[in-house]
Amino acid sequence: MFFLKSKGFPKDFLWGSASAAYQVEGAYNEDGKGLSNWDKFVRNSNKTYKGTTGDVAVDHYHRYKEDVKLMAEMGLKTYRFSIAWSRIYPEGNKEVNEKGLQFYDNLIDELLKYNIEPMVTTYHWDLPQALVDEYNGWENRKIVDDFVNYTTTIFKRYGDRVKYWITLNEQNIFTTFGWMNGMHPPGKVDDMKMFYQVNHHANIAHAKSVIELKKLYPESMVGASFAYGPSYSINSMPENCMAKADFDDLNNFYWMDVYAYGRYPRSAMAFLEQFDWQPEILDGDEEIMKEAASKVDFMGVNYYQTAVIEYNPMDGVTMSHEMNNTGEKGTQKVEGVPGLFKRLHNEFLETTDWDWTIDPMGLRFACREITSRYDLPIVISENGLGAFDKVEDGKIHDPYRIDYIKKHIEELKKACDDGCRVIAYCTWSYTDLLSWLNGYQKRYGFVYVDRQEEEGSGTLDRIPKDSYYWYKKVIETNGEVL
Repeated sequence: MFFLKSKGFPKDFLWGSASAAYQVEGAYNEDGKGLSNWDKFVRNSNKTYKGTTGDVAVDHYHRYKEDVKLMAEMGLKTYRFSIAWSRIYPEGNKEVNEKGLQFYDNLIDELLKYNIEPMVTTYHWDLPQALVDEYNGWENRKIVDDFVNYTTTIFKRYGDRVKYWITLNEQNIFTTFGWMNGMHPPGKVDDMKMFYQVNHHANIAHAKSVIELKKLYPESMVGASFAYGPSYSINSMPENCMAKADFDDLNNFYWMDVYAYGRYPRSAMAFLEQFDWQPEILDGDEEIMKEAASKVDFMGVNYYQTAVIEYNPMDGVTMSHEMNNTGEKGTQKVEGVPGLFKRLHNEFLETTDWDWTIDPMGLRFACREITSRYDLPIVISENGLGAFDKVEDGKIHDPYRIDYIKKHIEELKKACDDGCRVIAYCTWSYTDLLSWLNGYQKRYGFVYVDRQEEEGSGTLDRIPKDSYYWYKKVIETNGEVL
């Protein structure tokens, strides 16, 4: 829409930043923590860039007070972080680890001391390895009860101080990369039947957790965070427009409809049933999903890029199961599903060094579509630029990051004018961190961390970048000075 004057962001808007336990904490085997699936997976050869691990990460476990103090000096309103399941339940489902619980008590209290709203993600991909060993983790329905036991434990422990909860981070990503292209644990390829079954288990785990949270703390705010990439048809040819609809149903709405409506898209299920790929849905599951959907308070969105879609003939391109994890621009391949769609490069947009399209208006498009389809408030739980940052005379000049975030905030402000109820914007990430497959070379943070690729190298000193001071001004002016 067009507006003569912008209303700006809401007065209570939550300007934030984000992280994930495995990517920042380190201390992978300290104070009773059990191993996660990622602690084991990264020890397989050729899984991550230069074999990097999260054993130390950026040592947030020992330096959280320093990090929170920097957040406070920046004026951050909210900090989104995840809790490591294996730090709370080292074996996933047996004895609780009090030292693990105490760490997050300390972190939450430190945030509140500076009036920073904690936004907690209960699952950001790090599954206790013990549950993988016991029953193959997400592949087994047993995971639902163990997940709900874990989430209920942390709801009870922190719910008096934590208002905002995110159940699952990017369910579409950790399942696709785990069971379709083999890049994340458990490293399986094209296991279509299990892919959809795993997703159903995750959906039920999410739903039951939402229900339990609302029993304990009815005033809490809860949702899931979805890696949402809106799509564009390459042109107005009907076949390509239908390919876009197929892409949306199988790559976006298959998850978002569950969070918001408690059901799967009919066209997607009809497609799966012809190959017997549909998940086993037990009696009562649909009622559980619908009950949870009625209690969800927002749609969490991790926004990075959009997709251009074209019809893909039966003899067309397939999934390559490869991605650019070197930062060598132009190496990402065109992929697709024969008979449905293929994802093309967008000739009108620039890309990052990792071939992710830079599309600020796509963020507004995402908010508009969510508002129109689901009429839910929106939390932008991730948005940011991965880049090669360099230290020059003890400083980090990152005008490219400022430009990226500035343009996205401008579009987000327009989305608010459009009537979208956006309540928070969390950049990815606060400090530099371990990028799952890309090591420490791909930097996202406002705060530089002296951490090099070689395990154990670097001082781990924190240095605010130019973007840190720029975002501080953005927060001070509630997004008016960009």
